[in-house]
Amino acid sequence: MANKEGKRYREAQDLVDGQETPVSMMQAAEIVKQTATAGFDESVDMDLRLGVDPQHADQMVRGSITLPHGTGRDVTVLVLASEGKQEEAEEAGADHVGLDQYIGRIQEENWLDFDVAIATPDVMGQVGQLGRILGPRGLMPNPKSGTVTMDLAETIDEVKSGKIEFRVDRSGNLHTPIGKASFTAKELCENANTFLSEVVRLRPPSSKGLHLRSVTMSATMGPPVRVDRSSVISEAR
Repeated sequence: MANKEGKRYREAQDLVDGQETPVSMMQAAEIVKQTATAGFDESVDMDLRLGVDPQHADQMVRGSITLPHGTGRDVTVLVLASEGKQEEAEEAGADHVGLDQYIGRIQEENWLDFDVAIATPDVMGQVGQLGRILGPRGLMPNPKSGTVTMDLAETIDEVKSGKIEFRVDRSGNLHTPIGKASFTAKELCENANTFLSEVVRLRPPSSKGLHLRSVTMSATMGPPVRVDRSSVISEAR
């Protein structure tokens, strides 16, 4: 199995090795689709290197956006709410709904079988104790990303429909899924440009020099394809 996987990666790398210069977003999407040869529908991801220093609070880049074609993923949603809001969450399609029992499972069992956690404001005093566990994993409910809300039905629908959250890491890198290899190149391109437009919009006023220093797109089992930064900025605007 390892040899087969290695051979597939080398063949995919051969496609990318001929790329002497960065390509347009559409070309990148087409190449990535060609490199996705594993026996499953691979995720397609974007990786950015930003010209920010996240060590400074005023240069943190964090946000959320709903992709026009979704992510192609089945998103598992945990809702932490008081009893009065739990029925609404269940009817809206949340996968796990409750409060004390889930706080206990996360603390005692390190249970993390969900992709997004949503909480109502009135229970954040209790949910806050999960910050050390959920925070580093990007799972902590946060008002800035819209996951602390009383409008559970709308928020659950957005998350299930393809809303993504993103946050720059301590090295200034940003990683996010933008779809699946089964998407058309046009769908991947439109998702990517929607995401990049939001990243460009969120550029901190205090950051200096280039904002998008590098942009790559890749499939789960494939090599990264370099995207022309100047065309990305033009299209994102």
